[in-house]
Amino acid sequence: MYGCQYVLKSVIIVRMATAGLEKKVKDNFLTCSICFEMYTDPCTLRCDHTFCRKCITSYIQTRPDAVQSKTIPCPCCRQDTKVPHPSRPVEEWAGQIKASIVIQGLIDTYRSDVAVQETSSTCCTICQQLGETTPGALWCPECEVALCDKCVKTHRVTPTSLNHDLCDLSSRSKVKRMIKCTEHKSNRVEFHCQDCGKAACQTCCIIYHRACKTVVTIESMKPGMKAALMEKRLGMEKRLKVRSKKVDIRNEKLESNSRITESALQNIRLICQTAISKIKQKETQLLDELNNISQTYAGKLQADVKMEEIEMQMYRQHCEFIDQALVSGCEMDLYDAYQVWESGAVKMEDVRDTEAADIRRIEDIIFTPDTDNVLKVLDNLQLGKTDVTYQDQGTCLPSLVLVDTRDGRVSGDDGEPYLQDVTVLVVDGVQTCVVTDYNNKCVKSFFTRNNHSSHSKLPLGNSPKGITQLNEKQVMVAVPLSLQIVTIEVTPDLVLLSTTKTRTGYDSLAVLNPSCLAAGTKERMDILDMAGHVLRSVITEKKTLLFAYPDYIFVTNKGNILVSDYGKKYVTCLTSEGDVLWRYAPAGDKALSYPCGITTTSTGDILLVDRDTYKVIQLTESGEFVRELLTLEDGGETGMRDIFCDKYGFLFLCTDTEVKEYVFV
Repeated sequence: MYGCQYVLKSVIIVRMATAGLEKKVKDNFLTCSICFEMYTDPCTLRCDHTFCRKCITSYIQTRPDAVQSKTIPCPCCRQDTKVPHPSRPVEEWAGQIKASIVIQGLIDTYRSDVAVQETSSTCCTICQQLGETTPGALWCPECEVALCDKCVKTHRVTPTSLNHDLCDLSSRSKVKRMIKCTEHKSNRVEFHCQDCGKAACQTCCIIYHRACKTVVTIESMKPGMKAALMEKRLGMEKRLKVRSKKVDIRNEKLESNSRITESALQNIRLICQTAISKIKQKETQLLDELNNISQTYAGKLQADVKMEEIEMQMYRQHCEFIDQALVSGCEMDLYDAYQVWESGAVKMEDVRDTEAADIRRIEDIIFTPDTDNVLKVLDNLQLGKTDVTYQDQGTCLPSLVLVDTRDGRVSGDDGEPYLQDVTVLVVDGVQTCVVTDYNNKCVKSFFTRNNHSSHSKLPLGNSPKGITQLNEKQVMVAVPLSLQIVTIEVTPDLVLLSTTKTRTGYDSLAVLNPSCLAAGTKERMDILDMAGHVLRSVITEKKTLLFAYPDYIFVTNKGNILVSDYGKKYVTCLTSEGDVLWRYAPAGDKALSYPCGITTTSTGDILLVDRDTYKVIQLTESGEFVRELLTLEDGGETGMRDIFCDKYGFLFLCTDTEVKEYVFV
């Protein structure tokens, strides 16, 4: 018996030590510091740091300086590794780095050991250490060993393990993880001190947390922790959706940028070709002019040469005539020659001068380039201008992108939906969109459960209109024709909690504080208590009616009341006491045609629906126009009603038949 106990104790210690060593080896030597996963095709840089080959490839593409310098900087120490063949594509650079054979061998060994452990996990761990193969019967989650029937008996009488809860091998993955106190090693961590923010065992509570006021069991915190984690997860999903949309938009902009750049490149080349063509034309003109002048000059020179040759021939003939007379010695021959000369038949004149005395003769042809002027003109030459349009990053919100659309039609509807108002809650980590349907006389909720779109429907017997959030899980709905305000719990299914009778039928609601709410009806706004009694009414300002049809009301973070009035065609901002702070009543092209839903963003900006123009208008916190944030192309078909912005930055636009979800990017 004692021998078995000793073996069991030794096996547990060795197993725990081995498991710890394996984890340290895996975490410190076999895990990539980029992806934090076990290496895939490991490669080692010059600095001896090792990474996955695919991770290095991705990392290089985020470092333009590395591409320019044709080196691979180490993500850990920044030391550069030269690429053997940088002329190859960047995607192939990591493939040129030497593989880490030693680390790959360790990975292969580790995986084979894990595979062996997995295949042998159904056998008794104790018996395996003794060289026997016995089928396991139970699993000890604290020792992390499988036990056969014989070893189970030993395990249950061993002092160090007699309190261990054993479970079936098939359900070992579902067993709750037990954590031991680091100081009192035999005690489990079961408590949490909310004052100190620390986990503790029972002994720690007695010794260190006696004076603390709030010490609770971790088990009692489970529902709250689960709800908080679900809400955190929802927030992460929202952020993931935003980032995904941003990535899509950036990729579209990259493609658009490539197209725009290519178009601009073609235009630059075209204007340069045009300029070069004009210079070529100038070159042709100058060459033609030079050619014409040169040919004219050459023609005149050739004519002069021909004339000179004629004169030379004439002079030769006269010389021969005189020579003959002189040689003959005859008086009559001499006399004839003399008479010819004296009679002027032969004149010693330049024939060219008498024939072309009035023609300007070309002396020389010289082309003097106007280099300075040409360079100056080229320097000042404006081929075009590159204009860049920047987004206004001032008071404007980012752009809206549609991410989802929820159809307001559900099974059991008597007719087409006619949605009036919308609000969005997060119930136990589940985003729930709640709307009022006037035609079908009900309230509807839309949510996603177990990755499936779901809905809930609560009939009210009469047509509901305004809706407002009472708390994290409850809403209040106005049913004007029944003179009622109903309170509904959102689980996210809808459950009717209570019905409050009022003296007047209200179209709009907004919770001012936990004890009162604002309610709008024809030509006035009442401040009610939660029992439906009128505390005070806001009707006139300086004996003039403030409202006509205040169908949409919203309370800002500062407690001010925003009232959208389609009868007066303006928005009024009041204090909780009913004093007017400002009014948005634009004229001309900016005039409102049918103001409806109104809400605020987390930054305080006001968003207003103008139904007839199918637009969402952005105002500042003080009611100044900023821009038209959104225009629905199909607004005439769907009809815009209400708007709501949640804390994650998502905007929900309620139309007559559907709810559109947008994200700011």
